[in-house]
Amino acid sequence: MTDSINANAPHPVAVADLDNAPCSAGAGLPAKKNRTPRVPRLGALSLATFASKLAPTMGLALLLSACAVGPDYKRPEVVEPAQFKEAQGWRQATPSDSLARGAWWELYGDRQLNDLVLRLNNSNQTVAQAEARFRQAQALVRSSRGAFYPTVDLSAGKTRASQGTGSSNASLSSSSSGIRDTLNAQLGVSWEADIWGKLRRGLEANEASAEASSADLAAMRLSQQSELVQSYLQLRVMDEQTRLLQATLETYQRSLQMTENQYRAGVSGKDAVAQAQTQLKTTQASLIDLIWQRAQLENAIAVLIGEAPANFNLAVSKDIPALPQIPVSLPSQLLERRPDIASAERSVIAANANIGVAKAAYYPDLSLSLAGGYSSSTYADWISLPNRFWSVGPKLAMTLFDGGQRSAEVDRSVASYDETVAKYRQTVLDGFREVENYMVQLKVLEDEAVVSNEALDAARESLRLTQNQYKAGLIAYLDVVTVQATALSNERTVLTLLQTRLVASVQLIAALGGGWDGQTPIAEKD
Repeated sequence: MTDSINANAPHPVAVADLDNAPCSAGAGLPAKKNRTPRVPRLGALSLATFASKLAPTMGLALLLSACAVGPDYKRPEVVEPAQFKEAQGWRQATPSDSLARGAWWELYGDRQLNDLVLRLNNSNQTVAQAEARFRQAQALVRSSRGAFYPTVDLSAGKTRASQGTGSSNASLSSSSSGIRDTLNAQLGVSWEADIWGKLRRGLEANEASAEASSADLAAMRLSQQSELVQSYLQLRVMDEQTRLLQATLETYQRSLQMTENQYRAGVSGKDAVAQAQTQLKTTQASLIDLIWQRAQLENAIAVLIGEAPANFNLAVSKDIPALPQIPVSLPSQLLERRPDIASAERSVIAANANIGVAKAAYYPDLSLSLAGGYSSSTYADWISLPNRFWSVGPKLAMTLFDGGQRSAEVDRSVASYDETVAKYRQTVLDGFREVENYMVQLKVLEDEAVVSNEALDAARESLRLTQNQYKAGLIAYLDVVTVQATALSNERTVLTLLQTRLVASVQLIAALGGGWDGQTPIAEKD
């Protein structure tokens, strides 16, 4: 029996050898409690009699079933850096970090966000589709395990038949032919010996596919959670932008009123009033533009939690979640944390096992069958010793010529394996790229935020001084308009940067694997 595969161990090693693996000692059945079918006594023929007939053949089958053709799985080698290029300045993850396991969105400290993610986990229909696919994969695993055990069937029936004598003599034909009734009751047992490991390789492939489906479910859930958290954070920053524009509008409204008063008093010209009106209306248009943007984010959140947009409203909040401290793991840990990488590697395991299934087609199949029952022409003595019958014996079947179909299937399986290996390696590289991108993005945005806040402080001070000069009649209103536009632009730039940093932090957490721990039960054992 081939060595078992630890799916949760670290990944890199060498590509699987495609030569047949040598037979090794071990049992031919999967680890599960044996359930011996109960066969009733058939008159004088007892279960012991059947067992004595089958014992030599079954012993030979069990001995041979320790072999399994096809390559044993070895993890493909991948390019794995010692650390991330942008790791300098980031805190390294430790086993006690909150990001290491569990609800990663709680890092943002927003109770309403936590409730929304919980609703997503329970009601998101995209996640429900992935969960249904996982249950299908589990069912295939159970079906594969069932193939290791005997099939027991029971049949009972009545037939009416007539057969001619094959003679042209009418008197002989009338005396020898006629209609005959036959009653049959039969219990049959059949079992296929997994001599060459075809069933075991098939089970290995289905278990790996189920593990891949489980990882796909985790990846889909993480993707939907990430999308929800990003939409929520953008919406909260948009609420702050709305408050900023509303406060700015109040200021511009007072400036317009003051300018109109000065115009009526002959202090200012008509151009100053026009400039103040232009500034006010432009800001009003920007505020109106935020309405549909917020509505779209709100509708996206509604769909993510399984609600119709018409039935969902998210109240305006004055609080913006703070940026969390994100511990960064090593590249080797990333291979174990990301569910999409785990799924890609499980697909390699499945493709590797399918090579063994294809190669097993070159070897003969051995099946054992046992049948017994009663046959009679009348109901009266149907179930009686003289009417009993039985049969027992092995059957060896082998395809001698198929026009190259088996060879083509092996080639197809090997090519499929090569494809999954390339996909696995590409998924690993994409994972490293995403982490590097979001790390450098957050680092650069942090430096940019420092400079933007300094620019904002300077713009506020410039606006204060300019307004005082205008009130003192030292400058024209055009100068005030210019400085006010600059200050508002800096205010919005700071909020936009905060929004971008929050979104990038979510993307980095998702790129690091979120809260997935790779310990989700893969396939039901019973």
